[in-house]
Amino acid sequence: MKKRAETKKTKTLPSAYIENSGVVVDEFITDTLEKNYMPYAMSVIISRALPEIDGFKPSHRKLLYTMYKMGLLGNTRTKSANVVGQTMRLNPHGDGAIYETMVRLAKGNEALLHPFVDSKGNFGKFYSRDMAYAASRYTEVKLDVICQEIFADIDKETVDFIPNYDNSTTEPRLLPTTFPTILVNSNTGIAVSMASAICPFNLEEICETCIAIIKNPNHDILETLGGADFPTGGFLLKDEDEFRRIYETGRGTFKVRAKWNYDKTANCIEVTEIPYSTTIEAIIEKIIDLIKQSKLKEISYIRDETDLSGLKIAIDLKRGVDPDKLMQRLYKMTPLQDNYSCNFNILINGMPRVMGVREIINEWLIFRETCVEKRLKFDLQKKSEKLHYLKGLEKILLDIDKAIRVIRETKQETLVIPNLCDAFLIDQIQAEYVADIKLRNLNEEYILRRIADIEQLTKEIAEIKDILSDKSKIRKIIITELKGVIKQYKQKRKTDYYSNDEQEAEIIEEIPNYPVTIFLTKEGYFKKITPQSLRMNSEHKLKDGDAISKIAEITNNTDLIFFTDKQQAYKCKAQNFDDTKASVLGDYVPAKLQFDEGENVVGMVITNDYSENIVFAFKNGKFAKVPLCAYETKTNRRKLQNAYSDVSPLIGLIYFADDIDLLVHSVNDKALIFNTSLIALKSTKNTLGVQVITLKGKNTVDFVRKTNEEDDYKKYKVNRIPVAGSHMIRQLPLES
Repeated sequence: MKKRAETKKTKTLPSAYIENSGVVVDEFITDTLEKNYMPYAMSVIISRALPEIDGFKPSHRKLLYTMYKMGLLGNTRTKSANVVGQTMRLNPHGDGAIYETMVRLAKGNEALLHPFVDSKGNFGKFYSRDMAYAASRYTEVKLDVICQEIFADIDKETVDFIPNYDNSTTEPRLLPTTFPTILVNSNTGIAVSMASAICPFNLEEICETCIAIIKNPNHDILETLGGADFPTGGFLLKDEDEFRRIYETGRGTFKVRAKWNYDKTANCIEVTEIPYSTTIEAIIEKIIDLIKQSKLKEISYIRDETDLSGLKIAIDLKRGVDPDKLMQRLYKMTPLQDNYSCNFNILINGMPRVMGVREIINEWLIFRETCVEKRLKFDLQKKSEKLHYLKGLEKILLDIDKAIRVIRETKQETLVIPNLCDAFLIDQIQAEYVADIKLRNLNEEYILRRIADIEQLTKEIAEIKDILSDKSKIRKIIITELKGVIKQYKQKRKTDYYSNDEQEAEIIEEIPNYPVTIFLTKEGYFKKITPQSLRMNSEHKLKDGDAISKIAEITNNTDLIFFTDKQQAYKCKAQNFDDTKASVLGDYVPAKLQFDEGENVVGMVITNDYSENIVFAFKNGKFAKVPLCAYETKTNRRKLQNAYSDVSPLIGLIYFADDIDLLVHSVNDKALIFNTSLIALKSTKNTLGVQVITLKGKNTVDFVRKTNEEDDYKKYKVNRIPVAGSHMIRQLPLES
């Protein structure tokens, strides 16, 4: 018992025996990140998210190679679940991730121009978010015929093989593809601190471009390579400047829009192809949202009619709607026109690099040259070995009977090979080959037929050596292979072009133009009310202490300019504000138009053609007159800086078409009335202005307004400026 207790005590070691156990060690966060996060980041970049020069990520490569080893490059399909299970020997990330990878590579999913997996069953659709793929136990797959080009000569040591994750087998580091799949099928990935987005190009155009670059390294790529060719079709904006930028830098944006046709009988627009970067559901949801916001009143119904025959979004129109004009608006307001952003970030020898098309093709050519060289060296070795065997067999032909006699008279099996070597002056390898020939084949006819290949083999070996010594001949082989790929797998472009002229022929959005009454309060609240609503209830709801400062009857497409206390102006149209009722507070203008922090409304100008003038009255007695056209912009700029002078605080702003009389009042109770024609018109918005009223000491302007019938013109009217003004006989109202 004592011994057992001691043993138990020995097994339970205190924590002190473990180095640094229970000790809290201070460590810089940068050191922790370097030790723990950086290995993870590098693993994601190198072994997961970014494609390599063969066009595949590790997950793609492991899956396709597993299918190749399963013998699925033929007519036989197998359940997807079988492939997923076998792939887990190379890819330990789980069956769900493996099957999702297979789905994207499958023909049924329609995500790739040239799918690598020939599928049977429901694999969902790339262009639909809600069309889910079936479980792996229901679907069947095999390798598509194009995979003959992916695995061409892989068994001839054309690429390096590396151990899998548990060293139980090996897998190819790259696949020896005979054409640049990296540019033919799209590939996207998000790593740590970097990403990749490679658009697909037409296979024939890419192969022709490769051939042209082999023949002329300075070849203009635009001559042979059009824009991206997406599996989902659509129209691509033909912008050669943008194309060239993408081809040179590997970064840029393709603009893609949907294809549609109009069914006159049903008064319905049918969208049959959509941009690659969106989905059916995203388009329908956006259109429905715009209909709810009353921004699309021409549409009566929208539905998804996608079926086995292909994609279709049906948009029913109201009577009298022009489908062309509506589609132009839909292109601008919905994902029916979208951008595909390119970022050609590819792993080259384990290092991520953003490259243009020419650089990618050159890197692929270097890789392909290496594959062809290795294949030729493999063939050279095999042919040289065969030639060596046949030369030994040729010596046997001199005396077949002697060979039979040597074998028959040798008493020990181990001496057969040495005796043949001595009898015919051949080496051990040749002797082994001769000894393994079946007895029935030891006849003159068989041996003559075999050694007849010696001359052909000698010629072939000389040709291979000649090719290996000349890189230009290796490139001729690559050109021949590319031409073969074009002949067998070329297909018409799915994505057509539309011109820049079509893009710029914008249809102006038809804004419903109806009469409204607008109200602006001193606190900056804005209401737009229709006459019908105003007749039903004209009692306004306002915040405590607030009051209406401006009322105007206008139309819905009238321009509004809000001036702020930070010398800025914000432009919009009345239709940017929703129709409301008098019983609500209305829109808070600084929030609606996204004013800077602490910025408030000091005045509002209403205009349709910017033909008016505007007068700014400052506290220091100066007035500035500026034409309203100075605030008109060709683009839809919302915010204008330096809208007026900041030398003195703004007391008021008044706009008018023809010159008017203004009443100016100062804090020392002096007033004057003058006509705005006395102020010279200045084109500079932030002009300092001219002195209108002479102020002494700390006196300042109190208020300014338009004159009315109650004002005493004779007493306060002046014909020149500046003047000191006259003392008030009676109190004049602040507002006209």
